[in-house]
Amino acid sequence: MFVSTNIFSQSLIGAQNSNFTSFGIDLEKFGPYLGLQRGKFSSLEFGVEYQMKELALFKPETQAVHAGVNYDLSNNVLGYEAGYWFKKGRMNLSYGANLIFRTDYTTNALGISPVVGFKLAQFHLQTGYNYLPSAPSSMLVNRFFISLRFVFIQKWKFSLDN
Repeated sequence: MFVSTNIFSQSLIGAQNSNFTSFGIDLEKFGPYLGLQRGKFSSLEFGVEYQMKELALFKPETQAVHAGVNYDLSNNVLGYEAGYWFKKGRMNLSYGANLIFRTDYTTNALGISPVVGFKLAQFHLQTGYNYLPSAPSSMLVNRFFISLRFVFIQKWKFSLDN
């Protein structure tokens, strides 16, 4: 029994490095998201996200692009962002970056925002830093932040790899 278990476990370890682990099925999901961003200030977020996932037995890959708007009611700051993130594995961190634009209607700022997060089901918790080199210090925006988003999936599409 030990020999058969050892052979089976070795075949699974070998399968992790082969094409056996990929089912050849891709899943595409699309839908709007709603979120809350907290830092020094609070902002509501809404937008759309397109996710692409490779279904696999070991270490499935997920990638997504998104575009959204956020608004800080207390400081009257409007923001736009477009970004990309990816995750390899089921319970691993996601890594990404956003191109961001903020305005308080007198000053505009353009920058980038690297993010690290954790995605579970349709919830995505991310933390990052808004790097806005052109923003004056008087512009009240979050530099360090944490955000929680929920994606309302509207469309699902399965496709087979050839």
